[in-house]
Amino acid sequence: MDANITYGLDVVALGELLIDFTPNGVSEHGQLLFERNPGGAPANVLAALAKLGCSTAFIGAVGDDAFGYYLSDVLALSGIQTEGLLFSPEAGTTLAFVHLDDSGDRSFSFYRQPGADQMLRAEDVNRGQIDTAKIFHYGSISMTHEPSRTATLSTAAYARSKGLLISFDPNLRLSLWDNEALAKERIFEGLQYADVVKLSEEELLFLTGTSELEKGTKQLSEQFPTLSMLLVTLGANGSYCRAGEVTAAHAGYSVEIKDTTGAGDAFLAGILYGLLTRLAASQREWTQEQLGTILAFANAMGALAATGKGAIPSMPSREAVTALAGASVISLA
Repeated sequence: MDANITYGLDVVALGELLIDFTPNGVSEHGQLLFERNPGGAPANVLAALAKLGCSTAFIGAVGDDAFGYYLSDVLALSGIQTEGLLFSPEAGTTLAFVHLDDSGDRSFSFYRQPGADQMLRAEDVNRGQIDTAKIFHYGSISMTHEPSRTATLSTAAYARSKGLLISFDPNLRLSLWDNEALAKERIFEGLQYADVVKLSEEELLFLTGTSELEKGTKQLSEQFPTLSMLLVTLGANGSYCRAGEVTAAHAGYSVEIKDTTGAGDAFLAGILYGLLTRLAASQREWTQEQLGTILAFANAMGALAATGKGAIPSMPSREAVTALAGASVISLA
């Protein structure tokens, strides 16, 4: 075990850490300019939690290059433990170019053939970080190729065996998969370990064949008995949650959107924060009021993250969240 690691963490996340190049105006010659921002969904979730005062650690790989060392510095400055971050000599740091539409919604073009994030091996994971943590979080992007696929799934299985609450974000990016059938198969593999899952409306349709919230979430909950909380983000319309037979919804907040990159990650961080600070992580019985309160906080997290450019730099403080969401969420503190 590494003597430098502080154990007793709130959340450990494994997955991709990359550079988001975000549009930032045009040059004097009319050419689109891009701003370098740190990104990667698992890292975004940790950054949001660290901003709220939680203890967090990241497990993953970046390139042994300037981008990789920049990302390591960003994590450290964000208060995220970096002992689990490897610098791979096999591939460069993954790059993603973000394309924003008029409403601030985004799409991605990835440069990852391969990327260093794919190079994480199961034996690279220091399980000592997980042994005393409360929550383990991961996504599907680290499951697109080996060896990171095996590293992800074996670590999730280990975390589950240790009794951690398991959080999973399918985070569907079809351009990174060989085909849709493989993407669905691998995401289902990830779902088998999960307690808490966040989906977008598009992901719910992809996985269930229906966009009906009640029907689709019930289908997944029945298919995967480990699921204790299933969340669906609805963009400007807020979010929906199923916990067993109890469901709740909460409308979105009206904010001036600049860039939605990381908004879903901020939302999920708000959910995990609520689980850490207000409710027992093992709780399987919920009231609609409890779900509404946790959704209110998480919706405010996501909304505020969309008011700035870039994911990690835009993660909000708890004070900003409570100012937007009102006194009803203060009990989460």
